Amino acid sequence: MDNNPHLVFVYGTLRQGEVNHDLLASSEFIGGHVTEPKFELQDLGEYPGLISGSSSIVGEVYRIDEQTLAKLDILEDVPIEYRREVIDTPYGPAYYYIYQGQVQGRDIDGGDWFSRFG
Repeated sequence: MDNNPHLVFVYGTLRQGEVNHDLLASSEFIGGHVTEPKFELQDLGEYPGLISGSSSIVGEVYRIDEQTLAKLDILEDVPIEYRREVIDTPYGPAYYYIYQGQVQGRDIDGGDWFSRFG
């Protein structure tokens, strides 16, 4: 870890057990978090898109270093498909990625990517 760790809130393919979680392999899991009800989670097929709305989103918070943050920005195609913003968590301010592409997915009820098949 470098001297400037960041917190990041992840809600989709970066969560434990998901396809891109290996990008957080060297990061410290801080804890789970459910956001305030001001978002929606869209099912975009292979991954979710978090957008403004009125639901709470379920996710995880990690302490990451600068290199990991750079890898996440590449994965999330910042600033084209997603942009990085800051959200308050019980662990402190954390980065999160908000989708800015065309919304054409379906809402994931309950704001939990793990429940998308349910």
